Amino acid sequence: MKRIPVNSSAIVSIGYDVSKELLEVEFVDHGGIYQYYDVVKAEYEELMRAGSIGAYFNQYIKFQHEEYKVD
Repeated sequence: MKRIPVNSSAIVSIGYDVSKELLEVEFVDHGGIYQYYDVVKAEYEELMRAGSIGAYFNQYIKFQHEEYKVD
């Protein structure tokens, strides 16, 4: 999945597949890439518009969606 760089101290890049409702996140600290399932397009759009991407991710994505470590 293609990811785009984001301005965040916690997250390096984010990708999204609208047809699968799949969010992919590359983190700074542990350098891992994780996928999050059943993330609707509106959630992805709000994440990308958030004043703090890391804070939005922690509050609305991290614990509300199934997580899978890709790399």
